[in-house]
Amino acid sequence: MSRSALPSRRLTLAQARRIALTAQGLAGAPAQARPAGAVTMRHLQSMINRVGLLQIDSVNVLARAHLLPVLARLGPYDPALLDRATTGSASRPRRLVECFAHEAALVPPSTYQLLRWRMTGPRASARLASLRLEHPGVFEQIVGLITEHGPATAARIHAELGHERGPKEHWGWNWTVAKQVLEAAFAAGLLACAHRNRQFERVYDLPERVLPAHLRPEDAPDRAEAMIELVTIAARAHGIGSPRCLADYFRMPVAQTRAAIEHLLAAGTLERVQVHGWDAPLYRYAQAPVPRSVHGRALLAPFDPLVFERRRLRALFGMHYRIGIYTPAHQRTHGYYALPFLWGEDLVARVDLKADRVAGALVVNHAFAEDDAATPGARAAIAAPLAAELGQVATWLGLGTITVAQGAGGDLTSALTEQL
Repeated sequence: MSRSALPSRRLTLAQARRIALTAQGLAGAPAQARPAGAVTMRHLQSMINRVGLLQIDSVNVLARAHLLPVLARLGPYDPALLDRATTGSASRPRRLVECFAHEAALVPPSTYQLLRWRMTGPRASARLASLRLEHPGVFEQIVGLITEHGPATAARIHAELGHERGPKEHWGWNWTVAKQVLEAAFAAGLLACAHRNRQFERVYDLPERVLPAHLRPEDAPDRAEAMIELVTIAARAHGIGSPRCLADYFRMPVAQTRAAIEHLLAAGTLERVQVHGWDAPLYRYAQAPVPRSVHGRALLAPFDPLVFERRRLRALFGMHYRIGIYTPAHQRTHGYYALPFLWGEDLVARVDLKADRVAGALVVNHAFAEDDAATPGARAAIAAPLAAELGQVATWLGLGTITVAQGAGGDLTSALTEQL
């Protein structure tokens, strides 16, 4: 009997949760305690090896999206570590580069190489070809400027070329032609992101000056081979998941993800499993441990890899999560920037937070217990570890106080106030 035809292993939903949390480095002590001393590049690299990517988002109401998953897993750390990881030199290649993975994300250069099939695919190629046809010579001018003068932002490029922004129509971007070409060339892999500046703008450069020399475009694996490797990374990061979960991690087609899954089943990298209460074809990364208990404690950003795939989140943790920043104010249920709170092996609350840098305060705008933790005793039990985690976040952000906003909503607010 082939490995792919073996009977499915049966797991409980609690076991599936523990597998997922351990795979993501969120299991807590004793298996994956946060470093006792200063967080080092070795700790950061180990975390990146585990989760595979860090999604980027410009919202800075608390902190940039790619910074928060590191905090959740490693505790307070120096963000300069990520700056070092995303910049490089001839003697110290970059550990992380930006590309479109799960949306815009930081990935190891080796993963960038696995995603070249997307960059050279018809969608990215057609967009750049259309712009080059509509605006002849602009791409060549941009490449010439960057080649001669070094890395540059879109603002610098369109100033050099004399391009002006058009009117902002509805919610759309009023990008100049230069910015459109820069973004299309970046998506097609013909330009790379050297780093993000303090204004969080991309600084564009030639790919050969950003990527390690051995990662040549002509050596990139074909799409089928690359997808097998990408599904392996996704499976290792998830620990357990459905084809949709594994496809979503790098935004890959589900049908081709299934083909990669079959290959990995035959190789013994994945095994079929069944989870009571999770009605989907499921696969466990064969080396993923099945711990008897986990002891997580973390606030998870809306863009944290654990909560990427909302249907998976609901199946595993029973949380129906909708990010407030994209929702009109009158339709928000838990605030603008609500972070799920992990305690033990459950997501027990969500807290709407804001860093008031002028006042030097971490502000709790709303705090809600999940339905299973909505009794007075459960809320009181949650409030203490939540207050401790908020203290770590405030320390990391350099904020001296934690305050509950006047008129803050949520059934956890009173219990949390007593702990702060």
